[in-house]
Amino acid sequence: MRLRNVKGARDTIEAHDLVITDYEPLKGKWHERFGNNNPIHIEIGMGKGKFITELATKNPDINYIGIEKYSSVLIRALEKREDTDIDNLLYIRMDATDILNTFDAGEIDKIYLNFSDPWPKDRHAKRRLTSRQFFEKYDVILKEGGIVEFKTDNIPLFDFSLEEIKDTKFIVTDFTYNLHKETESSLYKGNITTEYEDKFSAMGNPICKLVAGRR
Repeated sequence: MRLRNVKGARDTIEAHDLVITDYEPLKGKWHERFGNNNPIHIEIGMGKGKFITELATKNPDINYIGIEKYSSVLIRALEKREDTDIDNLLYIRMDATDILNTFDAGEIDKIYLNFSDPWPKDRHAKRRLTSRQFFEKYDVILKEGGIVEFKTDNIPLFDFSLEEIKDTKFIVTDFTYNLHKETESSLYKGNITTEYEDKFSAMGNPICKLVAGRR
């Protein structure tokens, strides 16, 4: 779901020193940009930034990059950032299809996909962030032992993801169709919610989650 256009959002974002607009020159150099060799985790489609801001606050020894396509959404994440003193979170405004031009082979330790656009029409399947086409990209940028975590309330998308991963170099190591009912599970441990997760849970929608690593 797209938010309404926020007047001046693009200009604000382009002028913000924590938003990387010229990201391709940093490919292979993200550790230099952060000034340390800490692991790098990315969230593709971070929305308003609640999830990744909280992660960065709780894990100062991990570097985070939030990727968001829409300026009107990214501006909300920047507003949340104003209330923190974290220094381990950067942002990129770009389309996810460009990640191979953004990150080098093995540069990323973990990828988060939260409540991604389901692209419900079959002809748009390859645009889904859990499609085999995207997992081919994840296979390049993830280091050995790197993992992908995916959450959604869209059961058809979740079913698609479970089947699609079977035809990639990855394997689903754990999954659930009702995360919030499994509070003792490793999948739920340390769970941080997104804005959509809070909204859909309040509506009674079960939250699905999977974790995938290379075979």
